[in-house]
Amino acid sequence: MSVALRVLDDGAWVSVNDERQVSVSELWRIAGTDTAGVCACDCADFVVEAFTDVGAVGQTVTADVAGQCIRCGEAAHVPGVSVGRVVDERFRPVAPDAVRSPNGGLGAPQSLPVPGSAGED
Repeated sequence: MSVALRVLDDGAWVSVNDERQVSVSELWRIAGTDTAGVCACDCADFVVEAFTDVGAVGQTVTADVAGQCIRCGEAAHVPGVSVGRVVDERFRPVAPDAVRSPNGGLGAPQSLPVPGSAGED
């Protein structure tokens, strides 16, 4: 199966199979420290300002994102953040409350994920 992945509208959207799926201006929780490329916070509250690249690792769709932690104010470019998965030829976004990690990782969500989202499996 082949899936078309693109960054659209000057970094404002991640497109999967020619459909806009993930947009900027979302608040993501990203785990890690400054050595992982985010900031010194244990879990950054990261406002996504732009997507700079998109890719895939197996069924997981990842994006390189630029943004800022609203806890400490640190601006960062974070590589390979999971944005969703392609399952049964359909895109499923990461649950909004999932804790993401640089380079494609996902931690446990703090509450139940949205049904049908990638954070539940």
